[in-house]
Amino acid sequence: MRTKELIKKWWNWLRYEPSDPRFYTGGVIKIAALGGGTGLATLLSGLKKYSNYISAIVTVADNGTSTGVLRKEFDIVAPGDIRKCIAALAEDGELITNLLEYRFPKDKKVFGGHTLGNIWLTALSCYLGSFEKSVELTTEIFRTAGKVMPATLDNINLVIKYRDGSRKVGEKHLDNSTKEIDSISLNNKKAKAYKKAVGEISAADLILLGPGSLYGSLIPNLLIPGIRDAIKRNKKAVKIYIANCSTERTQTAGYSIEDHIRVIEEHTSAKLFDYCLVNNKIIKRSSCELELGEINNITTEKEVIKGVKIIREDVVSLDNPLFHDPNKLAISLIEIYNKNKG
Repeated sequence: MRTKELIKKWWNWLRYEPSDPRFYTGGVIKIAALGGGTGLATLLSGLKKYSNYISAIVTVADNGTSTGVLRKEFDIVAPGDIRKCIAALAEDGELITNLLEYRFPKDKKVFGGHTLGNIWLTALSCYLGSFEKSVELTTEIFRTAGKVMPATLDNINLVIKYRDGSRKVGEKHLDNSTKEIDSISLNNKKAKAYKKAVGEISAADLILLGPGSLYGSLIPNLLIPGIRDAIKRNKKAVKIYIANCSTERTQTAGYSIEDHIRVIEEHTSAKLFDYCLVNNKIIKRSSCELELGEINNITTEKEVIKGVKIIREDVVSLDNPLFHDPNKLAISLIEIYNKNKG
């Protein structure tokens, strides 16, 4: 190993003071977190306090708004969810989030509707000739507490099949219809898992899925055979599915915790996770109800669902009760890991 790489590795181990909460786990717990969107970013913002070895493996099936335009114009994988995860893992998360999430006014002819982070990643991809390198460089610049990587570098889109037999292609359609979803699949059946993502899953001590949009952020990762198989092959890791605190207005309206677990198993033909963390504090309606529609917190009293052990904790955000509190969520996950690690 070159001297520069040795020094960098040494510094990463020493840059946290012994009083830093990362040392609750010795600072060396290897975590692979899969998902996308706001849910994964929320998880990462809390989790980075407890480990400096996090790998965020992010769905790249998004094709809406700014991301969709840039995908088509520059032939790159979706940058939007990756941008959010980089911001969440950054050393100064709030500042970097504000910068990368800044969206130019839609009425502007140049950059209208685009986020600064999406433009940044696209520009670096063009300059470096690689989306992969653009993400790696960005994580170094913003000193993230771990790695952020796409689940695949192949161009993929979701194929949505509804109960009435109709179909739509594109993740953006998930939130445009109240029709009941039967299943989703990838339009590119030959999509290969990103090799580094497979490596991180294989080496992980703790594998996490969620929270996040069931059909838009979670299942798309598991539809890639290499990702799904890597989770199955890792026998030493503690594997936890983090159930959403609430249903979604369109995709999972009326779903129970049991439905979420069932749908994941139906799409993967396997039991990938040993535990499911479920919020047990119910705040039925939020102040955002009129904007978001009839969305309510969900939980379950069952101890086991389809072979998955249910763990109930208060992990909901009091400020935004449709979502998780990042700090409470991280503490619960680390406690589950410490109690069940081999």
